[in-house]
Amino acid sequence: MAGAQTKRFMPWLVAVALFMENLDSTIVNTAVPTMARNLAVQPLSLKAVLTSYTICLAVFIPISGWMADRFGTKRVFTWAVGLFTIGSLFCGLAQNIPMLVAARVVQGIGGAMMTPVGRLALVRTFPRSEMLNAMNFVVIPALIGPLLGPFVGGLIIRFLVWRMIFFVNLPIGLLGLWLIKHHMPDYRDDAVKPLDWIGFLLFGAGIALLAHVLEVFGEHKMGTVAMLEMLGVSAILLAAYYWHGRHVPNPVMRLALFDVRTFKVSVLGGIITRLGIGGMPFLLPLLYQIGMGFAPWQAGLLTMPQAIAAIMMKMLSRSILARFGHRQVLVANTILLGASMLTFSRIGPGTPILGILLLSFSQGFFSALQFTSLNTLVYADINDQDASMANSIASTAQMMALSFGVAFASLVAAWFIGGTAQAATPTFINALHHSYLALGTVTIISALMFWRLQPNDGNNVSNRPSPPEEERVEAA
Repeated sequence: MAGAQTKRFMPWLVAVALFMENLDSTIVNTAVPTMARNLAVQPLSLKAVLTSYTICLAVFIPISGWMADRFGTKRVFTWAVGLFTIGSLFCGLAQNIPMLVAARVVQGIGGAMMTPVGRLALVRTFPRSEMLNAMNFVVIPALIGPLLGPFVGGLIIRFLVWRMIFFVNLPIGLLGLWLIKHHMPDYRDDAVKPLDWIGFLLFGAGIALLAHVLEVFGEHKMGTVAMLEMLGVSAILLAAYYWHGRHVPNPVMRLALFDVRTFKVSVLGGIITRLGIGGMPFLLPLLYQIGMGFAPWQAGLLTMPQAIAAIMMKMLSRSILARFGHRQVLVANTILLGASMLTFSRIGPGTPILGILLLSFSQGFFSALQFTSLNTLVYADINDQDASMANSIASTAQMMALSFGVAFASLVAAWFIGGTAQAATPTFINALHHSYLALGTVTIISALMFWRLQPNDGNNVSNRPSPPEEERVEAA
């Protein structure tokens, strides 16, 4: 494991990168209605700006582990932060939706390397028994981004131009590059195998095509037959990768890792959970600004309790997991998280502000515990040799699910809006309410996945004491 100096600086370095990425995503969500007006498009059409970024993450994250092993964590992390910063500059200079989407693609390629390579460096720096503390240390400063993002974004929209929401990344990116140069460890694998280019192309093309179908579905931009054909091609590509990944010695994503129970449950259960959670940051600004008439900075204030609750939960998550274990926490917390999302279907004009703030706080509280539990369980039974591959698969699944969550939420909202004009506020709010019901239901259903865990799964990362031998035998 790494020395004391590396352990001291590594969490701060990764936290700066996560702060920039999280700040960007929350600011963009807040600015969606204003950006739509300035670019003369409907707000739901701007989901391409969000999904293009997250789909790039899903496509390029699978090779992030190989890139880090081949070229070293320090060099790849430098590329990642540099690309993200350049992409932010291009976003701020974009004159239309295609240019903005192209710039978000550049950002997405950088982000695809930034978070997973930073997380991989943490996994290789700290032993499993210190992993929960290290990740919490990283995530707490990074959560300042979501805490400040909605409010800062609202102020920028109110007093400046929306393009400034991207330019704020520039000084943060330069700070990150300086920290990388002086403090980033350079882990690499001199015996890394050649990249599985065939697998990368099959999986990347299949996921990108599937995401495109979900994006245009419901917007009447493409005929039903054409969409079904594209959906079929996507299914064929992904099925081809599944066969390919099971029959080559060094696939881009080693599917054999799904034979590890804790890894399989955390990844697959996390996909369904994030499918529900992923659409909330996109829908809430629409509810607050278009449905309820709040200014962007006011809508930002309504979402700030989520980040405050998340920071508080990060301080409590270790003791909660050590007391109850991953299985009990994930089952109960998933249901509570879904219930909080269902409750947003009751929010509308006339709802007391205090009620909205309390609901926002509860969602942030449950979301933070959910993500901490899932992210630590991924590595519970994975050895150091497979850490890079496990990190790539888990990060890809996370980004894919969050992107599909945005598309799913937009699809449900568009379905209920139908041909009604956006100005018809009651219909618009009703469509958003149905979207919250759908997202909350999907999240609650995902709790069934976590029943498959054993009572002692994840004890090595939560430092939860195992029961006496006779209790373990009885539990089995």
